[in-house]
Amino acid sequence: MNNEHLLSVQNLHTSFFTDNGEVQAVNGVSFNLDKGKVLGIVGESGSGKSVTAYSIMRILADTGKIVEGGIYFNGEDISKFSEKQMRDFRGKRCSIIFQDPMTSLNPVFTVGHQLIEAITLHTDKHGDEARKRAIELLTLVGINEPAKRLKQYPIEHSGGMRQRVMIAMALACEPDILIADEPTTALDVTIQAQILELMQNLQKQLGLAIIMVTHDLGVIAEMCDEIIVMYGGRVCERGTADEIFYNPHHEYTKGLLRSIPTLDGERTRLSPILGTPINMLNLPKGCAFCPRCEEAMKICLEEVPEELVINENHKAACWINVRDAKTAGGEENGDE
Repeated sequence: MNNEHLLSVQNLHTSFFTDNGEVQAVNGVSFNLDKGKVLGIVGESGSGKSVTAYSIMRILADTGKIVEGGIYFNGEDISKFSEKQMRDFRGKRCSIIFQDPMTSLNPVFTVGHQLIEAITLHTDKHGDEARKRAIELLTLVGINEPAKRLKQYPIEHSGGMRQRVMIAMALACEPDILIADEPTTALDVTIQAQILELMQNLQKQLGLAIIMVTHDLGVIAEMCDEIIVMYGGRVCERGTADEIFYNPHHEYTKGLLRSIPTLDGERTRLSPILGTPINMLNLPKGCAFCPRCEEAMKICLEEVPEELVINENHKAACWINVRDAKTAGGEENGDE
């Protein structure tokens, strides 16, 4: 196993075993994350992006199980860690911010109680030392009057402030990796921008590696070193932000981009992706996006496409690219 990457997910398959059958939520996902880098995982609800994040943390529901593949942290396969090793990994090595801080924070305890508890559980700080660290963390994430805020309950904080508290809790143990699962979903646009700017500043200041999970390509346009687009539990396309935004090669990625409002002053009708998300209990034999793709070919129904290298920073799993590459190759050969 290559130890150069901080985190390496290899051929990850995660399923949920229900009364109705096996839900194959993640199907062969692979990616690498290096120290100080930001990876974006994008896709609509049910694409498998959050399950991928939860698989890394091993916080799946009771019916969920990693059935194949490996998740390597500094070369060690954490999918084989004992529960004691995972408790060490969670918080100290990798932390997660969930999408709704109101359901993540306990409403009957003060913010200070919950933050100090996280510090004492995962570090050697206790008492006044833990309280001092809590104040430092609240200051770090931009909360005014931190000592006063420690005594307040979550309901006394705005949505943006609650999200900042969650970020402070995630940073309590100075983790190497921060996973942000839709961290701006419940916030208005202005607060979204503030939270994203905060995360960018923390990433640069602390040298964090970040996995940003979102359904909104626009949210991560400026902060990700690499973007992965997922659909039906599989990776459709991956590349730098410039490649994904200005040179998309998968029809699903193109559909996501067409559904983003523009700010160029022109009134244009948004183009939704037609059809409905696939039934994960009954995945198509071929490409998962085929039933909704206007450019689908016969082979799309029959075979799952492999990732095709577009360039050194860009790959796409789409039979249309394979066809176009063959056509271009034939033309070049013909010219010769």
